[in-house]
Amino acid sequence: MALVLAIGIVVDDAIVMLENIVRRMENGESALVAAYKGSKQVSFAIIATTLVLVAVFIPLIFIKGLSGVLYTETAVTLSAAVIISSFVALSLSPMIASKILTKKNTKSKISLSFEKQQNKFKEFYKKTLLYWIRKKKIIISFLVVILVLTISVFIFAPKKLMPEEDRGAFFVIIKAPQSSGFEYTSSKAQEIEKFLLPEVGKGEYRRLILRVPGFGKSSKQVNSGFIIVLLEHWDKRKRDGKRIMMDSFRKISKVPGVLAFPIMPQGIRTGGIQKPVQFVILGNTYQELIEWKEIIKREARKNKKLINIEDDFNRNKPILKVKIDQKKASDLGVSTIEIGKSIETIFGSRNVTKFTKDGKEYSIILQGDIKNRQEPSNLNKVYVRSKNNGKLVSISNLVSLEEEGTAPFLVRYNRQKAVTISARVEENYTLSEALSFLENIVKEKTPNARIEYKGESEELKETSYQIYIIFALALLTAYLVMAAQFESFKHPFTIMLTVPLAIFGGILGLLVVGSSINIFSQIALIILIGLAAKNGILIVEFANQLRDEGKEIEKAIIESANLRLRPVLMTSLSTIIGVLPLVISSGPGAASRLTVGITIFAGMIFSTFFTLYIIPSIYLLIGKNTKSINAVSKELKKQLR
Repeated sequence: MALVLAIGIVVDDAIVMLENIVRRMENGESALVAAYKGSKQVSFAIIATTLVLVAVFIPLIFIKGLSGVLYTETAVTLSAAVIISSFVALSLSPMIASKILTKKNTKSKISLSFEKQQNKFKEFYKKTLLYWIRKKKIIISFLVVILVLTISVFIFAPKKLMPEEDRGAFFVIIKAPQSSGFEYTSSKAQEIEKFLLPEVGKGEYRRLILRVPGFGKSSKQVNSGFIIVLLEHWDKRKRDGKRIMMDSFRKISKVPGVLAFPIMPQGIRTGGIQKPVQFVILGNTYQELIEWKEIIKREARKNKKLINIEDDFNRNKPILKVKIDQKKASDLGVSTIEIGKSIETIFGSRNVTKFTKDGKEYSIILQGDIKNRQEPSNLNKVYVRSKNNGKLVSISNLVSLEEEGTAPFLVRYNRQKAVTISARVEENYTLSEALSFLENIVKEKTPNARIEYKGESEELKETSYQIYIIFALALLTAYLVMAAQFESFKHPFTIMLTVPLAIFGGILGLLVVGSSINIFSQIALIILIGLAAKNGILIVEFANQLRDEGKEIEKAIIESANLRLRPVLMTSLSTIIGVLPLVISSGPGAASRLTVGITIFAGMIFSTFFTLYIIPSIYLLIGKNTKSINAVSKELKKQLR
């Protein structure tokens, strides 16, 4: 994806260079002179935009975790591409232009028609710029409103770890009651499979793979099952994978005696096949954790957008306690050891000896027949011999049975007693909203409980926290780099005012297509910081050159904006067109590509239009007392004369 983004970005420097050379040739200079003077004129702007883009990407390299891998790959790829393109634009482009470009005395009708429309637009822009450049109060008010709206939209926009993808397959998780054996779970899994098998080969289902027990943590639990449903290729089916999955849920939910639900695997695995909501509560004792988790689950069930709410501390594993009547056993001459070994042998198993045949060793295991060890009443069939008279005594006369439930295992998280509440969310409800809802329940109902997260929930929390740090670092590094280049704190501030416009436009694009702020859109928003600054650098830097030549600040910024209109539009269009394939793509990974593409697409359109008016207005307002970067060298030369 970074390589696709680079296509629209790397040509920007060459466009700026070539456009300036062509403009000078249109004013009467030869190709050689235009290439020499034109390259000198825009070299600072090209270097500045390159350094700003690289400065924006640098903080991404230091992010850790799952999101850090994506950030680092994107940052390194785009930084390398931008640096190389800048070198080419500063060296090869002027040389090639001086050799290839020629003046044309005649132009085609298409070129003449295009130039006519372009000149009309230039005149329109010049008139509107002269009007708005003096409306400083309106411009400042507009910027304040945009800044407030950007912050508000960013806070209230739906947030997810990653967009939901059609992965071309989905899983069916099967959970039988805790005491279920392999035969029971297998039979129920096959019942579920029968509902899905008729759909195989009809255009949507390609293949089914069934496994009992399941995968991962469930691989040793015979009451679990797992079905992989492989779908046909995206081009061969009409419906989205998620719709197919939801349709299958209505079928498999008809199987009684077992819990079964489908899930769509994500492109990046965070919590295996766990539910997205993994809300961990920590406490000092399991008793208080049981009380807290019941309160939280009861309140959570009132939210209809949370479904399949469960926890990992259920006393649903039945155990049978066998208590031996020591006095009666002693009177009848039966030892406790004999009773224990007999029960162990019949209801469990006992390795008694080994024998060797043909060089291979085999174990001899004693165990009761399965039909005689399924019910507690089967104890009536087990006898032990009395040492007093040698007669057989029924074990059922010597023991009493107590049946109770217990948790399959006691969970700890970070070495503390913990219970994890898991749930799924409906399509129009985000994971961020679900976690905020549960956090509010804990604050109101169980304030003493400590909160942690697992899996996708943990990754979302980390990325949500990191995005603010990343944005702050990206803005700071970009500002400091420009301040060092322009030798001023005012010019970078003017340029950075375009960033909220790009961010606001990008988030609006996400909302229009129904996407969310996730790790992919965050990458796109950070890229927008550098892209938005590029247009401002082109205008401000050329205005500084015109002021060096002795022009007044107002005339300089107006002329700069008009002369830089064409390269600004060309570079913006190249970026917009470059991300267009991401917006209109389909197939695997389409949701992630759409998120990145629409963010940059909408952000560049919104920021480019308003940058053409806001940069000149703010430059005229705060740049009056600024000096050129060549002011010190000029003063030194003057004093040396």
